[in-house]
Amino acid sequence: MRSLNRLLALVMALAALTVFTARPALAQSILRDAESEAVLQDMSAPLIEAAGLEPENVEIVLVNDPSVNAFVAGGQIVYIHSGLINAAENANEVQGVIAHELGHITGGHILRFGDGIREASGISLLSLLIGVGAALAGAGEAAMGAIMAGQRAAMGKFLAFSRAQESSADAAGAQYLSDAGVSGKGSLEFFKRLQQMEFRRGFRPSARGDDEYYRTHPMAGDRVATLRETYVIDPAWEKQTDPELEARFQRMQAKLYGYLAEPKQVLTRYPTSMTGDAARIARAYAFHKDAQVDRAGEEIEALLERYPDDPYLLEVKGQVLLESGRPEEALPPLRRATEITRAQPLIATMFGHALIATEDEDNYEEAERVLRAAVQRDRYNPFAWYQLGVVYAARGDMARARLASAEQQVLSRQMQRALQSAEAAENALPVGSPDWLRAQDISMQARAALEREREGR
Repeated sequence: MRSLNRLLALVMALAALTVFTARPALAQSILRDAESEAVLQDMSAPLIEAAGLEPENVEIVLVNDPSVNAFVAGGQIVYIHSGLINAAENANEVQGVIAHELGHITGGHILRFGDGIREASGISLLSLLIGVGAALAGAGEAAMGAIMAGQRAAMGKFLAFSRAQESSADAAGAQYLSDAGVSGKGSLEFFKRLQQMEFRRGFRPSARGDDEYYRTHPMAGDRVATLRETYVIDPAWEKQTDPELEARFQRMQAKLYGYLAEPKQVLTRYPTSMTGDAARIARAYAFHKDAQVDRAGEEIEALLERYPDDPYLLEVKGQVLLESGRPEEALPPLRRATEITRAQPLIATMFGHALIATEDEDNYEEAERVLRAAVQRDRYNPFAWYQLGVVYAARGDMARARLASAEQQVLSRQMQRALQSAEAAENALPVGSPDWLRAQDISMQARAALEREREGR
């Protein structure tokens, strides 16, 4: 029976592999990382409250795109390109951008609504922390995680804002910074640097297509001058960013760069002579991507000596070990990180993945428990649902395995597959049970989406 269950799990994995690799490569993807999301949340929370919005209802979403851009596209979601994070000198500059984008949200400046992060066609919620293994010669389970995290997503066309709307968003953003007690220096410096970049390009769109910010956010000298007049008389003008928040931002920025850039570029920007936290976390990723596991481990251990209970460092340690084909060794740091964060969904997902990757059936019960905790706190995590489906199948619970597949497929906008999986689950689950009702809900959602697609043809 155990052999049959493992065979079924393998079949599901291979089926998923076919789906993922058959999808065309798309231009952009959503980057998800527990530490980065926590930093952005803390940076933006006072601004969101100043804007009269609820922090839990506003999402700051990282987009894997090297251009300097930020935008809103419907709903209370601010999208920030990784290129903008990389270009920022400090946390205060990014806060200025977020305040400006919140001005677009509160001003109702959306001209054409996109479906948003949870509904946009083709979008997968990717985990920044799952997938570096694609660049490494690792174990099969690590490669499977890489395939999942390697999906790219189409974001649709960005909205163009009129100059009047830009001025309105500028004014609102300045007010939110002031009400939150955050200096406008960063905002002004960032806009001035963008203006200089625009001057160097002669106000013409770049042939390289890296001028996205200028197409969606027209810059002008009088705009910068107006902002300066507003900011310099504000009581918060001379206020410094909280040192702890700034240090967290610098580490997040380095982590993102270490993950996305080529190892050679990372080591040029963060040479071994730099021993700060940000430099070490960037090099840890660079060495990991370059298959120098021992050197990556040395950087992480140097950080853990200073911060032994930092869950995000424990998570990175577990990731490096997992993606290097050593899942058993990855369990202790990932288990500890999951405990410290009380099953933060992305961390718990990686821990569940590591438990499954051991191929030890004694670990499947714990894997099911932590993955269920992950999806209960964050239902919009396709990789967690995929992993949960694998462990259900391995334990012989094919009805819930199909339901988990349906959850993952509907999030990935694979509506025909989601409908098939949901109907199969509905037929096998106890009538009237919560899982049976959920299967019905997914079936109706998938049918409605397919019908809209047919009508739009």
